[in-house]
Amino acid sequence: MALSVDLNADMGESFGPWTMGDDTSLLDVITSANVACGYHAGDPDVMYQTMSLAAKAGVGIGAHPGFPDLQGFGRRKMHVPHATIGNMVRYQLGAAQAIARATGAEVRHLKLHGALANMASVDADLAKACYEAALDVAPDIFIMVLAATAMEEVVRGLGCNWCGEIFADRAYNDDATLVDRSLPGAVIHDPAVAGHRILKMVQSGAVITESGKEIPAAIDTICLHGDTPSAVLLAKAVRQCLEEGGVAVQKFSGRSTTT
Repeated sequence: MALSVDLNADMGESFGPWTMGDDTSLLDVITSANVACGYHAGDPDVMYQTMSLAAKAGVGIGAHPGFPDLQGFGRRKMHVPHATIGNMVRYQLGAAQAIARATGAEVRHLKLHGALANMASVDADLAKACYEAALDVAPDIFIMVLAATAMEEVVRGLGCNWCGEIFADRAYNDDATLVDRSLPGAVIHDPAVAGHRILKMVQSGAVITESGKEIPAAIDTICLHGDTPSAVLLAKAVRQCLEEGGVAVQKFSGRSTTT
């Protein structure tokens, strides 16, 4: 069976007159968009503009909730009661649904952002609180998880729709978590390196860590961070490498507990 994979990017992260990333150019390359919901980045106008462009481009729309931390871009850890973080996820997903529907589109998936995602990748209880909250609002939504982490264990247990994600522009630890951004080599900026690295992972069906360890993984989608200066070049290089390697790039079809 021919291989296929989704290519997603975090976007809609501008705020008022402050611009973050080249979303318009990215939407010509990717197949799914994770749109900031106003907590870590974005605002209602930016959400509407981004979702409108995504809908016109035929790109799948996802909600990208994070911690309420505009100054830190949602990349600083916060310790919040699970009941509260659940309501934060419901609030952000609800906003995303409202804006998407106003553009004539729907929110197809949900992906946690930044520090919240990193914490949930090793804390199953936190992941469960976030995902149950999202499913309260949208029972059929696809939950995008960091493949081979606690997140995947949780969605399998919940029996919901989900898809496994790996990162084109981030290095991996031997437990399938992301190398901390404060460490050298954590963020990959070279398009040539990113493209061939990702093709190898998709063909192997495994996350390949910094040490060379291969961790079998459900790879349905590949992420690029829209705020990375080389994001568009990275996206083009990754897509080109995948397609030249015989991998089709298209919106994910997702999984359930039986797949």
